[in-house]
Amino acid sequence: MWQPPRSAILVGVDGSAAALAAVRWAARDAALRNAPLALVHVIDAPVPGWFEVTALADFREWQAKRAGKFIKSAIKVAEASTGERGPVQIESQVLYSATVPTLIALSKEVEMVVVGHRGHGGVFVRSSLGSVSSGLVYHAHCPVAVIRNEKASVGNSARAPVLVGIDGSPASEAATAIAFEEASRRGVALIALHAWSDPRVSDSRGLFQDSEWDAQLSEEEETLAERLAGWHERYPNVRIRRRIEIGDPARWLIKASERAQLIVVGSHGCGRFNGMLLGSVGAAAVNRAKIPVIVVRQERRPPL
Repeated sequence: MWQPPRSAILVGVDGSAAALAAVRWAARDAALRNAPLALVHVIDAPVPGWFEVTALADFREWQAKRAGKFIKSAIKVAEASTGERGPVQIESQVLYSATVPTLIALSKEVEMVVVGHRGHGGVFVRSSLGSVSSGLVYHAHCPVAVIRNEKASVGNSARAPVLVGIDGSPASEAATAIAFEEASRRGVALIALHAWSDPRVSDSRGLFQDSEWDAQLSEEEETLAERLAGWHERYPNVRIRRRIEIGDPARWLIKASERAQLIVVGSHGCGRFNGMLLGSVGAAAVNRAKIPVIVVRQERRPPL
């Protein structure tokens, strides 16, 4: 199988507006990283018996021509999207295989995979998170950026902060690392959101006494401080905005995203946050946020 450069940003393209939005975002991010951009269109092989031999040959020819158009369009969009940071190395490939397993396999070799929220032509076909984007979010071997096909898909203001959800899990720690990197490259602030969830309360003090409330708030502030310890020294150019909220973490993350340009979340979280971060929180981010979302499933590979 074709292998993209290991440091590349990989984009799955299918000719849809969502996929082209993904290409725009990926080209900008590749330029920020000074990384190559790899564009791939995967053609699912038809089930034997669907076509007579002649019809199948004609169908294959049509698929190849269409794939060429998809790639050509994606390259044009990528070249026009890097702005002042200049061109990036672009590689492209058409592969004949099962779409999701192929992209998952390629994710072992790249820095990040970028996909549209949903598309067409048998790719990204569900009404919420598409089949390909969903498969990658849950199974890719590297971070996955999911891009919507709205004007907001290029992000809010270029000066808007990066937003990261922090819950103390290993995936959250990996997400924090990526969020600091992205904020540093963009020269923007980082919002570190820690949502405090407790069965006794719902967005209010509920059954807490004042002394209990103050003690618990102090504990959550200490937890967030511990999770951020050392990051300011590593990224002194990133201004950190700490934010602690009580209640549904997903609701707070979506609300905070209205003033951000990018969300970074882990794929799952720890016990007392009820599966925060791709349980309900990560799913809410990729399905409801109007800005790009990077989902981190696991600890990143060590630098090459």
